[in-house]
Amino acid sequence: MKEIKRQFLTGERSLFAAKDLYIEDTTFGDGESPLKEARGITLENVMFKWKYPLWYCKDVKVNNSYWFEMARSGIWYTDNISMTNTVVEAPKNFRRASNIYLENVQFPNAAEMLWSCRNIKMKDVTAKGDYFGMNSENLEADNFVLVGNYAFDGAKNVTVRNSKMLSKDAFWNIENATVTNSVILGEYLGWNSKNLTFIDCTIESLQGLCYIDNLVMKNCKLINTTLAFEYCSDIDAEITGKIDSVLNPTSGKITADHIDELIIQKDKIDPSKTKIIIRGDK
Repeated sequence: MKEIKRQFLTGERSLFAAKDLYIEDTTFGDGESPLKEARGITLENVMFKWKYPLWYCKDVKVNNSYWFEMARSGIWYTDNISMTNTVVEAPKNFRRASNIYLENVQFPNAAEMLWSCRNIKMKDVTAKGDYFGMNSENLEADNFVLVGNYAFDGAKNVTVRNSKMLSKDAFWNIENATVTNSVILGEYLGWNSKNLTFIDCTIESLQGLCYIDNLVMKNCKLINTTLAFEYCSDIDAEITGKIDSVLNPTSGKITADHIDELIIQKDKIDPSKTKIIIRGDK
C-alpha cells in the first residue's frame, strides 16, 4: 500500500481515483473533490478544508480526522466507510451513501446529515442540526445524542438505544422504528408513522404520538405530553405515571396511572374501539 504522510495538498481532484492508499498527518486545502472515485483508502489524522472530499468512493477507513466547515457535502455516493474518533464540522455530510460505521464521532454542525443512506451503525455519536437521518434505511444508533429538529423523517427500519434527543417533530413519516431506554424531548413526536415502538423511554411532547398506525409503548413516561394519540390506530401503550391529556385515539389499548383529561368526540371516532385502563380502578 502506497503511503502519503505530512503533505499539504491543493487543487481540484488532487488524488482523483486513488487506490490502496494510506494517508497520514495530511491536510487537503483549497480544491474540490480531492479523493473522488478513490478505492481502498485509509485516513489517519487527516484534515479536509474544502468541498466534496469523498464522493463515489469505496472501502474507506477514517480515524482521528477533521472536516472543517467548508468541507461541506463531504461524503456522497460512497460505499463501505468507517469513521472513528473524528470531528465533522461541515454540514450536509453523508448523502446516498451505504454501509456506514460511525463511532465516537462529533457532528457540531449536522444540518441535513445522513440523507437517503442505507445500512448505518452509530455508536457514541453526538450531533447538532436539523433533519438528521432523513429518508435513510436500516439505521442502528447506540448512545446517540442529538440536538436538532425533524430527525429521521421518512426513515425505515431504525433502532435507537440508550440515547438522548432534543428534537421537535422527530420520527415523522417513519416506518418500523424501535426506541429503547432513551429520552426524547420535543413537540409533535412521531406523526404519520407506521410500526413505532418505545420501550423504557421518557418522552416530553406537546401533541405528540398522533396519526400513528401500530404504536407500541412499554414502561414509558409521558411528561407534559398533551393531546396525545389523536387518530392513532392499533395502540398498545403502557404508561408509567399519568398522561396530561388524550385526544380521540382510533383503536387499541391505553394503560396509565391517571389521565388528567380524556377527550373523546363521538362524531369523529368510535369510542368502543379503544380500551382505556386506569390502574387501581375497580
